Parts: sequence; structure tokens; C-alpha cells
Amino acid sequence: MTDRRDLLKLAGAGVFASGFTGPAAAAAVQPAAACAPLAAPRWARGLDGQRKADLGDGRFLNPIMAGDHPDPSILKDGRDYYMTFSTFDSYPGLVIWHSRDLVNWRPVGPALTRNIGSVWAPELCKHDGRYYLYIPTKGPNTSWVIWADRIEGPWSDPVDLHLPDHIDPGHAVGEDGSRWLFLSGGDRVRLSDDGLSRIGEPEHVYDPWRYPADWVVEGFAPEGPKIARHGDYYYLVTAVGGTAGPPTGHMVIAARSRSIHGPWENCPHNPLVHTKSSAETWWSRGHATLVEGPAGDWWSVYHGYEAGYWTLGRQTLLDPVEWTDDGWFRMRGGDLSQPLAKPAGGAAGPHGMALSDDFGTLALGAKWNFFRPAADERSRARVADGALILTARGTAPVDSSPLLTIAGDQAYRFECDIEIAPGGTAGLILFYDDRLYCGLGFDAERFVTHQYGIERARPANPHGRRMRMRVTNDRHIITYDTSGDGGKTWTRFDRGMEVSGYHHNVRGGFLMLRPGLYSAGEGEARFSNFTYRARD
Repeated sequence: MTDRRDLLKLAGAGVFASGFTGPAAAAAVQPAAACAPLAAPRWARGLDGQRKADLGDGRFLNPIMAGDHPDPSILKDGRDYYMTFSTFDSYPGLVIWHSRDLVNWRPVGPALTRNIGSVWAPELCKHDGRYYLYIPTKGPNTSWVIWADRIEGPWSDPVDLHLPDHIDPGHAVGEDGSRWLFLSGGDRVRLSDDGLSRIGEPEHVYDPWRYPADWVVEGFAPEGPKIARHGDYYYLVTAVGGTAGPPTGHMVIAARSRSIHGPWENCPHNPLVHTKSSAETWWSRGHATLVEGPAGDWWSVYHGYEAGYWTLGRQTLLDPVEWTDDGWFRMRGGDLSQPLAKPAGGAAGPHGMALSDDFGTLALGAKWNFFRPAADERSRARVADGALILTARGTAPVDSSPLLTIAGDQAYRFECDIEIAPGGTAGLILFYDDRLYCGLGFDAERFVTHQYGIERARPANPHGRRMRMRVTNDRHIITYDTSGDGGKTWTRFDRGMEVSGYHHNVRGGFLMLRPGLYSAGEGEARFSNFTYRARD
């Protein structure tokens, strides 16, 4: 019999808002009773206690990149692997990560510093010794290209390719040396030899495989085309079914052709990846790329939502690939809920980065990003004497372009010393976007409570213009504590939150709920001794 607490957990995770009806709805809640209990996954712990994939015994447990790292684009460059992700309205953006074993990743740095719009599903590639990033944006709707001779940069200024009707470019080089971008919807467009402009207009070249009509999906939405060459074939890997919505929507399909010019034959084993039930650990899995491993075997990276944690955004997953006798391939990792053998032949390095910050340097890019910054946003922030000095802007998080970081843990706590100038307001927040956030701020006389993206109660502030503040996110239960003596004693703030609904299926935007800080009103706010700690 299903325990009522299990049903409440499923409800809080959004299962009953996922669009299931009839037998599908029953299936969504049956597994808790029908299956034997499984031990909770146990990740290894890294910097700040953050979870990491490498278990240290030759195995790994997904995700390889926890937290919001969607639409992964991966490049094999000799013994090195580089990967980047959609960064939407966060700048500096398009942070590039490096690995030599496909499991442990460290940031190289951001490739994009100028706000050119909301960045969706980029493509990182290398051709004739030069690195390229093809970048679709919304607002304006187009695609751009930047390039660099070294992966560390400097990267060029963005060049507009004037592609208003497509997203998700996938770079490919044909057997005749021609360069192409494969695009959403089964289209493609020719690139110039230098890759910095397009030749002609997009053309339709591929009709993707369609799932059965009674499957529960968000929509057909062919997207994320990626090309891989293996043996005598080009393989076109595509996502269909919609990126979010029901847990069962997103899926991976494949087609192949002996020529980059087609015709494309759909794989008889489609879909190759598909979440079949909300009882699985990873939902809405798709946007896959094939990549050769360090030992010559093959793997796939794609994204998925963690069951019950849409708030963490789409996280990056690694799935082993097996080539079959009929010239196709299959994914061997199953639902990715259990540890898998690590790729052979790689060199493990450190993973991730500390989110705690002593503000000895200004770590914009990999660690901190402005949300939807103005052209002069960078000038607001500086570090001095172990503190981040952030000039006030706007009146609240809604218009202050807060500084945010990516946390990939199910439970965590972050805290900081904050000092404000007369007329200033500052605080700590959990921020989805400028219309959906929560947190606690203060001015010299009163607190300000942020709930649902609006400002609520304003009780008296006993600490004045300086205090230490902490935020605890215990699996979507949010509490605030304040201290007037630097953290020696704490007082629980009398307003908590439940935030499991702060995610894309409620608000849209494909983002995650991110810890951050803001400075509004007048003058400057001083932030110091920022600490982050993951919690079991």
C-alpha cells in the first residue's frame, strides 16, 4: 500500500501537474507501492560538500554536471574534452568546461561577455585548428558565431548569421569538405569555408521519426540535431517530444546516411532514450551528442530533469554507447539511476569549483553571473579587502540584475555578511527569474520578505545596516536566519517558504532556482565571507 507521505512527495514534485490522466496517472503513483524500496543514491562529495559523479572506485553516478547545465555541447580535442551549455540570460555566459575522463570537469572560463540575448543550445566545435561557438538567441531571434584560436580565448566579437527561425545549430563537415549547420525542425544551412557566414537559405532535409500518437509528450518539437561520423555513416541524433512538460516527453532518436547530403534513414530502434515513467530517477531525457571516449569506446551526453527536482534545471548525464552488428547504436545505461563503470583510459582530475567565496578576486563567469545585465553591469561589481562591493541598482531583485551562482545539490545552505549604505537594500535570494524568486533583504530599519517574485511583509530589523544572513534550502523547504554578532548566535526569521513549484513547468523559461545576492536602492552593499555547504 502506498504511504500517504509518498503520495505527498510525488504531489510536491509536480507529478500530478504533469499532464497524466487515466492509466498514465495511475502509473505515475504506482511504483512507490509496486517496487521494492531502493536505497537512495549516494554521490561522492567534493568542494563545499557538493555532490560529484566520480565515486572513486572506477564507477560514477549521474549527473556528471549537477544543477542547471542544459543542452550540453561536447568537443573531443585530442586527449581533451570541452563542454558548454545553454546559459540563457546569465552573463558572463557560455562557460567552457574541461575534462580528460568525461566524468570530472573543471571550468576554463566564459566565452561570451556581451549580452546578445537569451542563449539557447550552443554548438562548440573545432575546424582547421580554430574553435567556434554557434549561438542561437531569443530576443533577438537569430544565431551568432564567435571564434578563438585558443580554447581559453580571447573569443571574437559575435557575428550575426541572420537565422531568425531556427535554434539548436549542430555543426557538420561533409565528405566533400562542405560546412553545415543542422537546425531545428529537420533543416540545415550551408556555411562559408571560414564558418563565419551562411550561404543561401535553410533547407529541409530530414523528416524525424514520430512516436506513437497516444504517448504522453509535450509536443513533437524536433530539436538539438547533432552529427557524428562513425564507419561509413553520418549519424544524425535528434530530440523530439518537447524539452519539459511531462516526465515522459523528451526522447532521443537517430538517423543515418552515407552522405551529409542524405537521404536519412531513421533508426529502427527509435527512441534510443526515453523516460517511460515518473518513477524513474531522470525525467525528460534528450538533446544527446555522441562522443568517442579516451579508450576508443563511445558515450553520449544529454540532459535530464532529476525526479522531484525540476528546480535544479536540466542536468548533464553520461550514458555508455554500444555499436550493434546492424550498424546502429544503443544506449546501455538504462534509466541512469545506478552507478556505471567510468570510461576507460582517461585521466581523472579535480571536479567542479567551490561556491564559497572569500572575494579575494572577482570570479565573474564560472562562479557568478549577472541576470539579464545592462551594458554597464560589470562596472557595478568590484572586490576590495576581502569583500564584494556591489553598487545598488533598481528597487528589488526584479530590476536589480542580481548576482547568481549554480547549486546542484538537493539540499544546501549559504550565508554571507552584508553591510549596506544609508538608503540601500540588500539580501540573499533564490532566484528563478525576475518574476519568480524568494529571499530575504533588509534596509537600515526593516526586513523585506521576497515571496513569489513580490515583496511582502516588512518587520522591524534589529541589526541595523550590518548583519550575517543565511538561507537554508532543505529539499524545497526554505528557512532564513539572521545574526547580529557575525554568526555566533542566530535568530530564525518568522517567514519560511516551500519552492518546489519554482520551475519551468510553472513559469517557463527553462531555468533553475539559483542562490544569489542583490543590491538595490542607493549606495553600495558590501558582501563578505560567503559560504556554501551542501547538506545530506
